[in-house]
Amino acid sequence: MFYTLKIRLYPSKEQTEQLLRTMARFNAACNAISEIAFDNKTFGKTMLQRICYYQVRNKFKLSSQMVIRAISKVCESYSDRKKRDKIHTFKPHGAIVYDDRILTVKSIDKVSILTLAGRIFVPMLVCQYHAHILNHALKVRGQTDLGYIGGKFYLFLVAECADEPETISKDFLGVDLGIAKIATTSDGKFYSGSKVKSIRRRYFRLRQKLQAKGTKSAKRKLKMRRHKESRFATDVNHCISKRLVEVAKGTQRAIVLEDLKGIRQRARKGTRQTVCKTMRQALSSWSFYQLRQFIEYKARAAGVLVIYVDPRNTSCICSKCGHVDKKSRRDQEHFVCSACGYELNADINAALNIARRGAGVIQPNAVA
Repeated sequence: MFYTLKIRLYPSKEQTEQLLRTMARFNAACNAISEIAFDNKTFGKTMLQRICYYQVRNKFKLSSQMVIRAISKVCESYSDRKKRDKIHTFKPHGAIVYDDRILTVKSIDKVSILTLAGRIFVPMLVCQYHAHILNHALKVRGQTDLGYIGGKFYLFLVAECADEPETISKDFLGVDLGIAKIATTSDGKFYSGSKVKSIRRRYFRLRQKLQAKGTKSAKRKLKMRRHKESRFATDVNHCISKRLVEVAKGTQRAIVLEDLKGIRQRARKGTRQTVCKTMRQALSSWSFYQLRQFIEYKARAAGVLVIYVDPRNTSCICSKCGHVDKKSRRDQEHFVCSACGYELNADINAALNIARRGAGVIQPNAVA
């Protein structure tokens, strides 16, 4: 399994200037290479290198390996054939793509980076979690990106670690994802989304006010707060996914999730399932896909199986008798079966149905 580690660098003032100059030169070279590639309609690395290698190296005075990495960056940007209809440009402080010839991690707190002025040793801060991954990594992949984000330098290292062997699943943990409750398990455990929802609404109203105001001060505040909401939601998703995987691993169960692809499209205007503006806004800002990704990679690392099932009717099937009736779902919280009268929290009922469908995937003769 591969982990991408975002590690903060702490260069001195002089080192910062050297890194910024190197970035500007590297991306200027990328722009020149991109122009050559577009004019010649040549987007393969080997042919493009033959055409422009010496020209770019002499003009921009970059090292041999930096020119190679610049050519690779340009080729990767044109890798999608549908995006070759116009020339690609690169920002002056766009990421530099390094490899182990021009960037070396010397220790857990220091990295050697090639600049226009030669090699420099830059301090870096590795958290306990990243240190654990690096210490147990089979290897650190050759390509490393140096990014400049919000006035700070970050290294994006890719570390390869061995996955734990997949455990034999004795049972299934159904997980119903939602907005009022971010996740509900078939064990009856709730992971509330009320705090996330209230913060998202508050930030949404604040953005509306600041955008309507339009002053320099308002724009400055918007810029300062633009990532705060996403960082909070990401932290919540990390905590929930970690707990779900821990529970599944501890009880030797597989995690069963609904395949919710296309939920945003179904919430748009003009479809038969049109919903109100408030709900569309909630769905658009709902990071269920991120939570799903977190569950996937944490489960894979822990040796826990993840199964996806059809979400159709999971909220209106009685988990006791199997009767299907949309009227049984009285409201967001209450489920009362119209056939047998069985009462249960609606989200728990859905999670139990999801777990049962997971069993049907592994054991085809099981009740789905």
